[in-house]
Amino acid sequence: MDDYEPGPVPSPRPLDRFGFVKPELNISPDGLIKGRSACEYEREERRVRKWRKMIGAGGSDWKHYVRRKPHVVRRRIRKGIPDCLRGLVWQLISGSRDLLLMNPGVYEQLVIYETSASELDIIRDISRTFPSHVFFQQRHGPGQRSLYNVLKAYSVFDRDVGYVQGMGFLAGLLLLYMSEEDAFWLLVALLKGAVHAPMEGLYLAFSFVPLPIFVTEVGDGYFRWRWQKWGVKIVFKVGLALLKYCADDLVKLPFEKLIHALRNFPKDAMDPDTLLPMAYSIKVSKRLEEMKQEYENKNGKTAESAECNEKQKQA
Repeated sequence: MDDYEPGPVPSPRPLDRFGFVKPELNISPDGLIKGRSACEYEREERRVRKWRKMIGAGGSDWKHYVRRKPHVVRRRIRKGIPDCLRGLVWQLISGSRDLLLMNPGVYEQLVIYETSASELDIIRDISRTFPSHVFFQQRHGPGQRSLYNVLKAYSVFDRDVGYVQGMGFLAGLLLLYMSEEDAFWLLVALLKGAVHAPMEGLYLAFSFVPLPIFVTEVGDGYFRWRWQKWGVKIVFKVGLALLKYCADDLVKLPFEKLIHALRNFPKDAMDPDTLLPMAYSIKVSKRLEEMKQEYENKNGKTAESAECNEKQKQA
């Protein structure tokens, strides 16, 4: 993307507190939409103070606190990480900070000196990623450039996976809270594993839930799940929770309108404070785990067979 000149800056429009363009409803003089009460701000401030005390300066106390009071950490993560601390806490939970420290200069090498077979695909999808967010709206602007760099670097770092379209929304979310390099290593930690097991198949699991809505509305909840090591299972649970929440309306729809409804869940259904507790409460049967194991075993045998055949051909 270095050969392009930055496009025009989008005209100012009212934004929500996360930077997304919103309809012009109940707008304050500074252009931000009102909607949070004084009580909510006070509660958020108390939560921030508790979290700062828990993690220490720059995360220096995090590991000690986790070992000492894991139940407290778990409970607070479930309640939600304060917005101003999410970038740091996500890195601490995932172990991506350790990856960054163990691999100095690797990200720069991947961005500047390596080439990817997915570069054209990434460029094509950039403008489709969070088009209503102020950071990504400017064509070839800093947001789109950063997103391109992270996605290109990952497609080179993990050539087996390369690039898939859903990655843009996940990488874009990370870039709203941290630098390019931090976002890259957090993406690596999530998809390949660092402290926890990797979220294998994450980019496929979002096919049921509309990914742009899911990441923007339930993004923090996604990293709450990270702590519990539930992997992709929680995405399945959220899908079931959405169906359960909207069941009364969905069962009344004719088939031709059902697909549209499943791709456009109402705003209240995407509220993480409502949706996530419902998802946590859903019990997944052991049979589902058995089916998952059967699938993985079958997949592994198929891959081994294909590799064996390829070696025989080469011989």
